[in-house]
Amino acid sequence: MIMEFGMGTDILGGDYTKASVRAVENALRRNGIRFADAFGMSKHDFIVKVTIGVTRPDLVDRDAVAAVLPYGAREVTVEEGGLDIPLENADGNTVMANAVLTVFLDVPDLQGDAQ
Repeated sequence: MIMEFGMGTDILGGDYTKASVRAVENALRRNGIRFADAFGMSKHDFIVKVTIGVTRPDLVDRDAVAAVLPYGAREVTVEEGGLDIPLENADGNTVMANAVLTVFLDVPDLQGDAQ
């Protein structure tokens, strides 16, 4: 029903989970989803699929990312993507994460049986 994008960074810490959480928070701040009641449903009925892109998917805590979502069933997938930017005067990287939030509702048949 809706797709939203976000970007998050960890400037100095090189923390892939922190950057991923910030990307999801960024996407959440871009909208207010209010359509569930139009179908006689609740926002708690949402199915939220999150896809994160970072250069080191193995370093992302999926549970921490899912915990940012305020309601609905949550599914977090982490794929290779994003960007690492080497720090110029120190060891480590600035981490950039991208997030895509796709929100679904399993809407019942509103037309009923045609027979």
